[in-house]
Parts: sequence; C-alpha cells; structure tokens
Amino acid sequence: MQPGVPTRLLIISDAWFPQVNGVVRTLSVVVDHLRAGGDTVEVIGPERFPTIATPGYAEIRLALLPRRRLARLMDAFRPDAVHIATEGPLGWAARAICLRRGWRFTTSFHTRFPDYVHARTKVPKAWSWALMRHFHRPSSAVLVATPSLAREMEERGFHNLAPWSRGVDLERFKPQPRAAWDGLPRPVFLYAGRIAVEKNIEAFLALDLPGSKAVVGDGPQRAALQAKYPRAHFTGRLENGKLAAAYAGADVFVFPSRTDTFGLVLLEALAAGTPVAAFPVTGPIDVIGTAPQPVGALDEDLRAACLKALEADPAACRRYAEGWSWAACAARFRETLTPAMPPAAGAAPLRPAAA
Repeated sequence: MQPGVPTRLLIISDAWFPQVNGVVRTLSVVVDHLRAGGDTVEVIGPERFPTIATPGYAEIRLALLPRRRLARLMDAFRPDAVHIATEGPLGWAARAICLRRGWRFTTSFHTRFPDYVHARTKVPKAWSWALMRHFHRPSSAVLVATPSLAREMEERGFHNLAPWSRGVDLERFKPQPRAAWDGLPRPVFLYAGRIAVEKNIEAFLALDLPGSKAVVGDGPQRAALQAKYPRAHFTGRLENGKLAAAYAGADVFVFPSRTDTFGLVLLEALAAGTPVAAFPVTGPIDVIGTAPQPVGALDEDLRAACLKALEADPAACRRYAEGWSWAACAARFRETLTPAMPPAAGAAPLRPAAA
C-alpha cells in the first residue's frame, strides 16, 4: 500500500483472541502498530460466528459455515485491502468470496498443517501440501517468516512468496534477577509454549541432562507428559510478568520443535538473556543460526546442543534480540498489501459493492 496514506485493512483469521499462540501474538502486535500509524484495521475471527471445537484442541474454536455472515461483515467494513491469515474455515470462506468478486488479497503461511495432520492422523503429507498450494495459489503475495521456509515452499511449488519476519517486545522480555526457579537444582533447562505432540516436547524431557527441566504452558499432551516425567517441573500457563521471569531465570531455553515456521519464543528467551538449544531446522536455523556470535547451539543431538548453549554469553543474547523489531515487522506487512481492486484513474479508493 502507498506509504503515508491511511488504508482500511481487513484481516481474516481463524486464529484470534481468546486463543493464545504465535499467530495471534503476531497479528495483534502488527494490528496495534498499524492502527498507531493511522490505518483503520478490522480483524474478523471465529468469535463472531457459531463455532465447533477443533479435534484434539477443545480450546480452539472453528467458525461453523461462516461464508454468508462473513460476506456481510466484509461489505460492512468496505476494505481497501484484504489479508487472509489462515487456512481454516474463515480463510477458505474469505478466499471464495474474494475470488467470486474479483478482489485481490494476500495470505500468510504460519503453520505447517501437513506436518501436524500427519503427526495426528498419518494422512500423507503430500496430500495436505497440495491443499495448501491450492489455497495460496491465487494470493498476490504469500508471506513467510524465514528464508529457509521460503526455500522449502518454493521447492514444493509455491509462488509469490514474500519475506515477513517477526519481532519481540523488549520491554516485556528482558534480563532480570534469576529468582524464578529458586529451589530447583541448576542448570535449569526450560521449555515454554504449547504442550502438544507436534511440539516434540518429549525429545527434550527424555534427555539425560544435569540440573532441572521446567515446562511452562498447557495443552492436550500435558497430563500424559507430566505423568511420564514426574521429575520435570510443570507450571501450566504463566501470565502477568511471570512468563518473562521464567525465561530470565532459566539457564537454557530448549526448543525441540521440528515443525514451527518461526518460534516467537526463541526471540523472547534471547531478549531475556537466555541462550537457546534446538535442532537445526526452520526457525532455529534462521534465528539462532544467523547470529553474529553464539547465542545458543543447534545440533541433531539435542543434549549436546543443551550443554553447548550453557557456554553462550547472556549479554550477547540480549544484544542480538534487540535487532528484531515489531515496528519493522508491521511496516513490512503493510508493504506487501495489495489493493483489493485497483481504482480507475482519478477514482476514490475501493469501496466494494454488496455481493
């Protein structure tokens, strides 16, 4: 969109409040920045529709048959630009509406659904990747978080890819006294995030490590893992500053996921001065692997990565995190937007007619 000219932006996302995840966090921060810059931004999420629970994720609700109501909401807002953030029921409905009307739109690729679906159902990944290609094919730009993910998607036949990195709240996540884990033997190895099979948390909990293991968060796999690994310290979800203190109080942040497209928690840990241990996969490669000096360790031997990360300089972790800006993330997002319909010469910006 034209720099400095306010726009009416409509974002449609199956992931929105009250959900708590990286997609919601990214979109909500970007929306705040865009609004502060003068844009009018509307987010349409599942909370405006009748919903059903996502299988295996009862707390995540999916809009039920949203297309007709969604079309009315889109007309009521009269957007200049449309961004479809997710490939769920709302995303597919918005895609169909835009294609029917001849509106252009952008999309973003946040979640490796083919890997998640395969982990739960053993549906061949190739089938799900074909569906993802079909969903994103009409998009004017497909926003992806990392260079390694972009390369993989290009190899899988995706086109019109545009880089869109992430940021971190440096005021919220920062070094502080390491009292959060007082009473636990050091070193403290921490995982924070959703506790679900696709996060591969058991690869961390099964490691033979000195000190203590701590797990912050909740999810469908928590009860089973807590019963299987009683020596690990499970806190549940932490809010109101306690999460930031948990990062700052740990010796190493362990990120065992092989399926995340980025991993905001990586930057949050680094901002708190805590080095990261992870597998050398998309997300960690792009965040940890590009640092000018060690801020953690990547290794297919996750135990070796955990022990190596103990040697990283906490001050270097913080300095590196300071280079990741939410303001730059929001600006890049805005740059990728495409007018839903190009105005005729001398015409006012798009004000869509009713379907």
